[in-house]
Amino acid sequence: MAKKFAPRVSKKERKTLKLTDNLDSSVMERLSGDRLLQGAKLDEVYLKEIVVKEQVRTKFNDSSLKELAENIKQNGLIQPLVLHKDKLGRLTLVCGERRFRAMSLIEKEKCPCFILDKKNEQELMAIQFSENSSREALHYIDKADGILNYQKATKASERKIQAALGISKSEVHRSLMIAKMGKKIKEAAKAHNIEKYVLLELDALEKSPLKTKLTKMLYKGELTKRAELKKAIKDGGVIKPGRKKKKPTVPKGLTANAFIKTLKSQAKGKKLDKKTQSLLNELLKETQNIVDM
Repeated sequence: MAKKFAPRVSKKERKTLKLTDNLDSSVMERLSGDRLLQGAKLDEVYLKEIVVKEQVRTKFNDSSLKELAENIKQNGLIQPLVLHKDKLGRLTLVCGERRFRAMSLIEKEKCPCFILDKKNEQELMAIQFSENSSREALHYIDKADGILNYQKATKASERKIQAALGISKSEVHRSLMIAKMGKKIKEAAKAHNIEKYVLLELDALEKSPLKTKLTKMLYKGELTKRAELKKAIKDGGVIKPGRKKKKPTVPKGLTANAFIKTLKSQAKGKKLDKKTQSLLNELLKETQNIVDM
């Protein structure tokens, strides 16, 4: 059977398709303004040619990926992948693993990509971190691990990391603390969507049976909010870090025992109902116990 071809179109009537036609204008503005992405070449690349290594993001939602895949199927890829071309010509994925996975679901053959070359490992890590952290879906655990990996690779101080990645010094410090926590606690944080300050405040508690108990509760997903942790600490009968009970002071010139004796004698002369009398006796008893300490 003979093949059918589309009718010939004259040069004047032909339309030139550009890779940037379907791209968000802000993407191109960012490319021109970002010093780390300057010099990138926009080209179409076959997905099978892309090498995927471990990325900053480690948590992917299946339903979210399917939604993204359907969106790409209908509207095309609006945000290109970012690749790096090494000395051997291999194209390694730097940013966009979620988009890459989504396109694989719909068996997309190729897509537009920004291709970088002559970038060192530090620059690639900074680009990867910047790209991923700008998206709300990136979990704070992945963000923390990314900052720690950057520090290990570059041997940079917290101040230098702040300048390179464009985040506050306090955020760098907190992230490094979280990244250095145990694997089990980080996995629990991601599985149960635990607030990051729960991890930080629990870690700050001194080693004790209560801390062990709270940690087990966290593993089970029973402590996900900061308020829940504070309540659990209070119910456990511990004092919040940095606060100590103060002994009641007695007016100058009057001993504690003399003060209690005077209180008792004054109470006897008053006509009090049973409830008030009971409360007063309890107060006197507690005061005596404090004095005897």
